[in-house]
Amino acid sequence: MTGITDVAYRPSLSAPIGMDVLDTAELRSRGRHRALDLAAPQRPAFHHLIHVPSDGTPLPHTVDFSDYVIEPGGWLRVRPGQVHQYARGSGAAGHEPPADSVLVIWQPGFVPAEPPHERDPLVPKGPHADAVELALRHLTLEHADLASIPLDAHIDTLRMLLSVLLLRLAHAGPAGTPAARPDGPFRRFEAAVERDFPRTHRVADYAAALGYSPRTLTRATQAATGRTAKTFLDDRVLLEARRMLVHTDAPASDIGRRLGFRDPGDFSKFFRSRDGRTPLTFRGTARGEPAHLRRGPAPPR
Repeated sequence: MTGITDVAYRPSLSAPIGMDVLDTAELRSRGRHRALDLAAPQRPAFHHLIHVPSDGTPLPHTVDFSDYVIEPGGWLRVRPGQVHQYARGSGAAGHEPPADSVLVIWQPGFVPAEPPHERDPLVPKGPHADAVELALRHLTLEHADLASIPLDAHIDTLRMLLSVLLLRLAHAGPAGTPAARPDGPFRRFEAAVERDFPRTHRVADYAAALGYSPRTLTRATQAATGRTAKTFLDDRVLLEARRMLVHTDAPASDIGRRLGFRDPGDFSKFFRSRDGRTPLTFRGTARGEPAHLRRGPAPPR
């Protein structure tokens, strides 16, 4: 296995700083230019908003072991740090996305306050669909127009138009309203977990560093996610373990050490208690290996 490719934000020469709008042809060109197999696991350091036009072809896509199909008119959000893969195509290159699509990409912080948006593909209906398509057209037109207003004004306009698109999508779900915003303690805890989960798996350590009590972090995390702070933290460690087991050939003992487990047995116990399988059994199953080639004991029943 070649592992996960970390992808930095690299806009085109004509794109303004901070965001870009691509079509499928441009995506393919950039992939070939960087020798990037789009069907291989990649972890971007920036936001993706993938859209299949209403007259397009359904686009299969994988985000952190969840397989999706973006239907015509649909949208899928990929956040920085998530591992995603395009479906392997049937063309000569073998790695080109099999459907026409539009991508809006932007760096963290380009939009000051991002509204919530579900990761599952969203297909707006009725007036919502018309408003979202209009927002995308306006954003695309402004993105292509670099000459009519000063660059600073151009970038500010793009920031506002992207905010409109994201707000429209946030209100285009089945309920018509976005989910509640996480509160301040949870936002800080989430960022700290993303930064420090390989170093410590104790909620008390995060609470002390952030100036909150463990109880405050648990209440805030439950309000935002429905999970306790400890479960949220463990889920993040488990996700990274699964990524490394599937996308690399590193021994489970090395993966455990990289995730902050001093003893390989502690990592195996942690993984089995939360996944129900040993790390190597999970790896073999996820890769579709025959049962007789999988090492390690059978999962508990």
